[in-house]
Amino acid sequence: MKQYIIIIMALAPILCSPVSPQQAPNDSTQNKSEAKMKITSTAFKEGEFIPVKYTCDGPDVSPPLAFSDIPINTKSLALICDDPDAPNGNWVHWIIYNFPVDVKNIPESVPHAVSAIVKIDGKEVALQHGKSSFGRYGYGGPCPPMGSAHHYYFKLYALNSQVNFTIEKVKSGITKRILLENMKGHIIAETSLMGKYQRK
Repeated sequence: MKQYIIIIMALAPILCSPVSPQQAPNDSTQNKSEAKMKITSTAFKEGEFIPVKYTCDGPDVSPPLAFSDIPINTKSLALICDDPDAPNGNWVHWIIYNFPVDVKNIPESVPHAVSAIVKIDGKEVALQHGKSSFGRYGYGGPCPPMGSAHHYYFKLYALNSQVNFTIEKVKSGITKRILLENMKGHIIAETSLMGKYQRK
């Protein structure tokens, strides 16, 4: 009899304690919109200096980029790279919009064109370019004046729709301001990768 009393007393705190809600499993079936979208590069990590290869002091080709944890309800992606430390205010280095959600990476050295054709995972993909502060389509690398390091933000946006422009607007060049205006109310996630560059 004493043994039964001891067992009941031992179980009492467990039986009487409130049941906590079950935690969501941390596995690949979890809703992607709950995860933090990421943008990375094999050329440099967050906060590191951008190699000369991707600047005006070198070949000035675009760096390779990779994306992950894109929300499942994303309909298109957009990318803006800019430098908030520029002497005349924010300087835009690269704009891409309306690229497919199944594109998980952008290769190095994307051509300069309004619609640049690149091969990604064996498939040809058209990347729609906006016009940078250099006045051209496509990537223009860091080219700051001599002095302190500048910060370059590669910002990735997940949208719940595509952004539509008239042929006239596309021909005149989609700027950062125009793109942001058209993305307003459609951004469901955003993230960035920051790299630095300094000329001495």
